[in-house]
Formats: sequence, structure tokens, C-alpha cells
Amino acid sequence: MKTTVSLIKADVGGWPGHMSVHPKIKETAREKLSLAKEAGLLTDFHVTNCGDDLELIMSHDHGENSSDIHELAWNTFVAATEVAKELKLYGAGQDMLADSFCGNVKGMGPGCAEMCFTERKAEPVVAFMMDKTEPGAFNLPIYKMFADPFNTSGLVIDPAAHAGFIFEIWDILEHKKVFMSAPEEMYSILALIGAKSRFVIKRVFPKPGGKLPADEPVAVISTDKLYEIAGEYVGKDDPVALVRAQSGLPALGEVLEPFSFPHLVSGWMRGSHNGPIMPVAVKDAKCTRFDGPPRVTALGFQLADGSLGDPVDLFDDIAFDGARAKALDVADYMRRHGPFEPHRLPLADMEYTTLPKVMKDLNERFEKME
Repeated sequence: MKTTVSLIKADVGGWPGHMSVHPKIKETAREKLSLAKEAGLLTDFHVTNCGDDLELIMSHDHGENSSDIHELAWNTFVAATEVAKELKLYGAGQDMLADSFCGNVKGMGPGCAEMCFTERKAEPVVAFMMDKTEPGAFNLPIYKMFADPFNTSGLVIDPAAHAGFIFEIWDILEHKKVFMSAPEEMYSILALIGAKSRFVIKRVFPKPGGKLPADEPVAVISTDKLYEIAGEYVGKDDPVALVRAQSGLPALGEVLEPFSFPHLVSGWMRGSHNGPIMPVAVKDAKCTRFDGPPRVTALGFQLADGSLGDPVDLFDDIAFDGARAKALDVADYMRRHGPFEPHRLPLADMEYTTLPKVMKDLNERFEKME
């Protein structure tokens, strides 16, 4: 029997501002999911947060895009929104872009990463959660996990991983997708995913004929872009990802290693700035410095017959102290630019921020030059 892990998140109100999630919000979510587990809808669950995003990690046997599971998540966010309004939290219900549930949270505001797979003898799964950035922020680390032999030695010395992997890449502006093979198409893959604001890795699959079923993903990333959904800027995209590890896949340490480099991502304050993504423990996932810097957390689960069990806070480790120190140095450097690029995003990338409202008034004052 297959197991499905669903990671569904939403910003239903910040405490205070865009910093964190109020304890009563998480308490409300746990109550809702506990009832669902008692009723047999869920096998297991874990509620957490990354910055101001409420994160629901659920295991079940209903497959991907289950209307019942998505409705549970939606109703949980609705209940949490009501609590947020009572507490007068900032941006209460910010990611709730529909008036009622319509079968799937896709296009309704919340972000979602799901994978359905046959549970192995030992099944480690890592849930990555980011705040104050965009889906393309996962491009570099996911590529390094599954295609870079300098990161993942298993690609060289593990026969089960040596053949490489298949990348499903989405063009989130043209709404198209392509499947590409690594290492054969490595340069072409990089040509796309290096443009992280447009091309994003959605899923990674094993190759046919290998140790793992080729139709079961080993990594999946949320690709929801709120401005594409709402038609105007309503918040950062704050992506999440699920990654399986070990036994023909990157080892756990190889899955985490890419985050030892705090690469630059788009987002930060008002979704309008470039800054370093900083790997932190869940307790440190509170965005205070200029609403940042962007954060990433990682919870490790060892599945057992569909049960998640207790998570390990994987970035709560001195091994990432250097990455955090580097991220803070880079944050200082970028902040010194103030409103100038490259700290502020290029104009083309700010089309869906608040800047066009400022430019609208200024455009009327421009005169044609002779």
C-alpha cells in the first residue's frame, strides 16, 4: 500500500507583523487535525511554522490531490483565520483567496507539496519550509542534491544513484512543463533553472529500470505564486518541499548539504529584495531583520507504516553555524545598498509588488525628450 505525505501551508496571520505564528493558531490547527486522525482520515500529522506561515504536515492513504485532505487543510486554515481575526493578527487570512472550498487548494492561496510513494524498508523524508522567498529558491539546493556530484558523492560511487534523475521543470509564466534528464541534459537544465523567477523544479523522479519506481517522485516542491493567483501582490510565495533520502537517493547529509551555502534568493521585505536564505532551527524561524533575512527550516521524519512519528529539527545543529554567520554577513552587505539594486529587485521582477502604484503617479509627470 502506498503512503501519501502532504505538506500544505498558508499565512493566516502574523504575530506580530510578518514575524511568526501565534501559539493559539497552531493549537487550533492541532485540534482540527487531531479530530481528523481520530476519524481515520489521517494516519499522522505534525503542525509547525516557518516565519508567519502555518505548516500542516500530514500522512494518509488517500493519494495526491485528495479532495478530503485538501478540504481538511482549507477548513483548518479557515478556523485559524477566525482566531487570527479575534487576536487582530497582521494580515489575517492573507493567503485565503477564495470564499469557499472548491475541491483542491490549488489556486486558492495555500501552498502545497505532496508525494505518494511505496514506503521502503526505511523511509526518511525531509520537510523543508521557507519564509520570505519564492518557489525558485529551491532550484539550486534541489539541483545540487540530485545532480551535483560535488555535493552528492552517491552520484559517483553509489550504483543505485549513478544513473541520475529526471527533473520536472515548470515555466510558471507560460504554464508549461518539461521533463529533463541529468546528467545527460545538465547544461540545458541549468539554462532553465538558473532563471529561478520563471523556471522552477517541481518534481524529481528516479530513472526507469532502477531500484525505485520511476513514477513515484523522490522530491516535490510547491510552485504556487500568489501574484499569479490573485492578480496583484498579496504576499510572498514562501515555498515548501518534500525530499526522500537514502537507499538509492541522496543520503540525509547530502540532502542537507546544499543549505550550508546561503545562496541569494528573491523576497525578503515586501517580496521586493534579494537576500541570503538562512538555515535555522524552528525556534529561530522568526523573521525580524528587515522582515528576514529569508529563512529555511528542515524537519526529518522516519516513516513507519504511514506514521510520521516525532520529527528531528535538522538545522538545529552547530554544523550550520557557519552558514548562518555567512548569511548574516551577506545580509549586512545587501542591506547597505538600501533601495538600490541589486538589493532591491529589478523593475521587471517588481511588476506585482507595491511599486507600480508608486510609478503610476510618476508616469504622468514624465515628458518626452527632444
